[in-house]
Amino acid sequence: MASNAEVISTLNGLIETCRDGQEGFRTAAEGVRGAELRELFGRYSQQRAAFAGELQTEVRRLGGDPENTGSLVASLHRGWMGLRAALEGGDERAIVSECERGEGVALEAYRDALGTDMPANVRATVERQFAEIKEARNLIGNLGKGSGA
Repeated sequence: MASNAEVISTLNGLIETCRDGQEGFRTAAEGVRGAELRELFGRYSQQRAAFAGELQTEVRRLGGDPENTGSLVASLHRGWMGLRAALEGGDERAIVSECERGEGVALEAYRDALGTDMPANVRATVERQFAEIKEARNLIGNLGKGSGA
């Protein structure tokens, strides 16, 4: 079993990923014209905030100090980098594409985390969040292919 410090570090990385996604989706929601996309991205922003809160609780249970913010620099490198350009261009299809890319990076972070050793209750939380992020990415990917964006 991994040490608590290792699990805490892994969870804090996921918290940062969730906070970055929260901010990315919030920004995307503000940048789209369509009410359905605005609502969807707003809901995903709230979901990522809830995920971060759940992970922070697990970090506290393990005796650690949870990450409280995402990293702007990290988020720019985690897949949300093109969002500002898409927003400035007013291209909803590009915004959807950037959200899909951001979710892809989040999935990678979760896959990496799931490749580490962690207590079963923590793993269950991470697996559930991973499944929900995967579902979101698939939905967003389908939006990008359709005429809805």
